[in-house]
Amino acid sequence: MKAKALPLIAPSLLSADFAQLRKEIADVEAAGADWLHIDVMDGHFVPNLTIGPPVVKSLRKVTRLPLDCHLMVSRPEDWVGAFRDAGASVLTVHAEATKHLDRLLHRIREAGMLAGVSVNPATPLSAIEEVLPVVDLVLVMSVNPGFGGQQFIPAALRRIERLADARGGDLRFQIQVDGGVDASNAGALRRAGADVLVAGSAIFGQKNRRVAVKKLREAAAK
Repeated sequence: MKAKALPLIAPSLLSADFAQLRKEIADVEAAGADWLHIDVMDGHFVPNLTIGPPVVKSLRKVTRLPLDCHLMVSRPEDWVGAFRDAGASVLTVHAEATKHLDRLLHRIREAGMLAGVSVNPATPLSAIEEVLPVVDLVLVMSVNPGFGGQQFIPAALRRIERLADARGGDLRFQIQVDGGVDASNAGALRRAGADVLVAGSAIFGQKNRRVAVKKLREAAAK
């Protein structure tokens, strides 16, 4: 994917109107979004059920935005091929969901996607320390996963700072944050080291998505 100025803005499809997905996606693409964040939930790893590869494949046909797929599923290793074939650009898996994280991240990269790893708020960052050399992205959950519209957990800022401090040399992963992101905390998140801001209701919950994206960018720049 072509490099863009940071932070990248990734509207979360979980907050969109599912009855008008094509229109909703076209709206945020025209508004200047960089990625489209797609939450994939299986009702087992998290207490909710959303969408899978067939929908992602359909979305790939209607947008040029990179599809940033966040797998909140049990046995994510079973889904690498399906999401590659569906057109995913980024595939992020949870450290808590697999016993063979290093092998899985290598499989994602070998499949031609960017490999991401995510950690829940209560999971220590030490759980992913050994795989940082093989990831393209680390997703810090700033809410407990499973539902949109939750309140931001402030402790995520320190976790982002620690990851940013760990970068250097061969470690060039991007830091993404998801959960309760809006204009009130975008500046603090960027200062802490976040490169990709996932925002749901802060974008899809607004009538004017162009203004919403602009507000996030401006807040992150302050």
